[in-house]
Amino acid sequence: MIDQSTLSASLEDYLEAIYNIIRENQAVRAKDIAERLGVSNASVTGALRTLAKREYLNYEPYGVITLTPEGEKIAREIARRHQILKDFLVKVLWVDVDEADEAACKMEHGIPPGLVDRLIDFIEFIEVCPLGGERLAEGFRRHLKCGQKRDSCDQCVGSATVASPSPGSKGPVIRLSGLKDGQKGTIQAIRTKGALRKRLMDMGLVPGAVVEMVRVAPMGDPLEVKVRGYFLSLRKDELEKVEVSIREGGGGEARKAG
Repeated sequence: MIDQSTLSASLEDYLEAIYNIIRENQAVRAKDIAERLGVSNASVTGALRTLAKREYLNYEPYGVITLTPEGEKIAREIARRHQILKDFLVKVLWVDVDEADEAACKMEHGIPPGLVDRLIDFIEFIEVCPLGGERLAEGFRRHLKCGQKRDSCDQCVGSATVASPSPGSKGPVIRLSGLKDGQKGTIQAIRTKGALRKRLMDMGLVPGAVVEMVRVAPMGDPLEVKVRGYFLSLRKDELEKVEVSIREGGGGEARKAG
């Protein structure tokens, strides 16, 4: 487990912002951080100097900022906590996306690692449970929409009734590289051995995990996927080693894996 006890909430916010900007744009400068966090250039400079002194990033005035290996590890974990909290608020509690994002920013600094993993387990349960996890979440949304009145329960129960498992609830098995943007699948197998297999599984790409295709580079490589709150950028030929099943109605047609 990464020791973040020496970092204030403010410094964690800076690391997270740097990590996210690099993930989106491949490079980050001080002005990018100021714009992302809505703070002054002077505040950014002070924070960067502190983080550089602690060896979490490499920083020179007017230069490109990069994270050290330790800084990237910590930043990835902070970003993961944020994403998991946001997903829970949006997908399970039906909170507005912007409100959920703001709340996640405040909550992410104090949540214990074990609770983070429990939340992602519950989110995955809601998404893949054949006994009606998604139906229960939808029932809760209807409950909120009805004003939480007890006399409206009969109306909601019909739409939230737990469904029986069905052999057709699991869609076709395809290569992970074949998922369409925004589409999700459940990992069924890793079709490789040795170092690559270990690397993929260490990243969280293990059988049973829910994985989402987030973004494809303009030239089709690399591809970015999300699994257990982590964003991973991997080559297409690596993702072709992972087989996933698509739940029926789970986000459109898959890209043809070439």
